[in-house]
Amino acid sequence: MAQFLGTSLRRWLEYLAAILIGSAVYFLSLSPYLPAGLRHRTHRIDLGMAVNFAICVVVYGLIRLGERLSR
Repeated sequence: MAQFLGTSLRRWLEYLAAILIGSAVYFLSLSPYLPAGLRHRTHRIDLGMAVNFAICVVVYGLIRLGERLSR
């Protein structure tokens, strides 16, 4: 299997899927209902970025869990 920076293409696709799905969950369904301090503002490092990152990590964990359970 192809390698990029020591990681397989499949793993990179898992990372990409987790980022896209997690960001979609954050921006499309969660962000409008969060308090102003937890919303991400464009071109700023704020708590909204941390919440988005946490959601992406959870989605990635679910992808890996699903992979393990399917074996």
